[in-house]
Amino acid sequence: MKPQIQRISQISSDQSVICIIVGDQIPERLNLNSQEKDFAQTQIRAKEEYVSLNSYNRSVYIVRLKDTIIHYRVREELRRTAYNLRKLIKDNNHDDLVITSENAYKGAIEDFTEGLLLSFYSFDKYKTKTNLEEKKHYPANLLLQGEFDDSEIKWIVDVTDAVYFTRNLIKEPVNQLNATDLSQEIKKIGDSAGFSVEILTKGKIEALKMGGLLAVNKGSIDPPVFSILEWKPANHRNDKPIILIGKGIVYDTGGLNIKTGDFMAGMNGDMAGAAIVAGVMHTISKNNIPLHVIGLIPSTDNRPGGNAYTQGDIITMFNNMTVEIGNTDAEGRLILADAISYASKYAPELIIDIATLTGSAAMTFGNQAIAVMTNAERKYFSMLEECGNDVYERIAELPLWEEYGELLKSDIADFKNVGGREAGAIIAGKFLEKFAEFPLIHLDIAGTELMKKDDYYKSKNGTATGLRLLSAFLRRITVNYSEKK
Repeated sequence: MKPQIQRISQISSDQSVICIIVGDQIPERLNLNSQEKDFAQTQIRAKEEYVSLNSYNRSVYIVRLKDTIIHYRVREELRRTAYNLRKLIKDNNHDDLVITSENAYKGAIEDFTEGLLLSFYSFDKYKTKTNLEEKKHYPANLLLQGEFDDSEIKWIVDVTDAVYFTRNLIKEPVNQLNATDLSQEIKKIGDSAGFSVEILTKGKIEALKMGGLLAVNKGSIDPPVFSILEWKPANHRNDKPIILIGKGIVYDTGGLNIKTGDFMAGMNGDMAGAAIVAGVMHTISKNNIPLHVIGLIPSTDNRPGGNAYTQGDIITMFNNMTVEIGNTDAEGRLILADAISYASKYAPELIIDIATLTGSAAMTFGNQAIAVMTNAERKYFSMLEECGNDVYERIAELPLWEEYGELLKSDIADFKNVGGREAGAIIAGKFLEKFAEFPLIHLDIAGTELMKKDDYYKSKNGTATGLRLLSAFLRRITVNYSEKK
């Protein structure tokens, strides 16, 4: 269970406390005796990350801020310290835990709280066995004391709620979550958060002639779905909407170009982009962000069924362009391309797609950065980069030079869905750009999303990386609109 957040004015002598400090001075309000204070100062002066003190009725954790690195790294180190403390906190079985600070930067309580909430996440829906370890629990309540912004705490609560259900969706196996199930889960999220969801089923998709989505779906016994999410508050500040597009491949076998070895493992998470878009829509709706935002989610599985699309097929996309299929495992770009074309009907200010798209992106940046390609104005990239540093979901840019488009040329169609072995992530982005009539930002999260082990508070097999980034980005854009006016 995720803890509840409450504000308190004072700390009582029997409450367990986490205190974030600068330097080695221990606040008197922690009510430590002289022996405890001397021990804590000795540990802090030895540059320990944190100090833990246990007495018969409470625990005190003192976290020392690092102050010799750039500020956004200080913020991330604080979130990571929260992760490093999580097991000790669980072992101590607190019902309530106070979080406070002394002389720390503005926002330190919020950053630590966010790190702790993200660290408490676990996916145990299908576990039936219990043991002594599982009887230990995280605190039911986090009690925040000190100076902090209530609106920031609400933002953190809503963002981490979104991360929780997004991770849950990503981790669901396909026998529990096919494309139709995913659309229904997104509808529930929309009903809860306050944004609208329209679900287009196969007949409507066929009427729209979304050839990419229909082709990928041909090998499946389950129908495709195209979901349209919309948040349009009365006070929205943008004249043209911002479009978010998420890849919704609920399982990717590679199709007839079937994945080999371990490459198919974890492919139930190939719909991470779709889940992230739903999570972002939840966050901005719950916080009444004054932007008109539309989410588009094409969804299907990619299987080598009896009528599966094949290498050499020619398909006609939503925008009437023809594509020669060079590899059925390059399916994500096909369903995204239809959605990007469909986005043109809204004449958007900006289109952002997010997808676990290429192994090339993972090989280039590992799990340290989201690969970004864009033809939009530089102001958008700059804002995205700043937000990426703030939430530590960093981005790294790859070019969309025209020469890369030459590799997609086809002898028998407008172009192919793959190029050669080189520059795979860029070629995928270049393919998507061909369908974008309006400015596009393409986010390839293959490296940051489906990790084999935890990266501090980012959980393996589905981190939801990109959700906090895009939520912060949309919030930042709102501020820019306000400043212009």
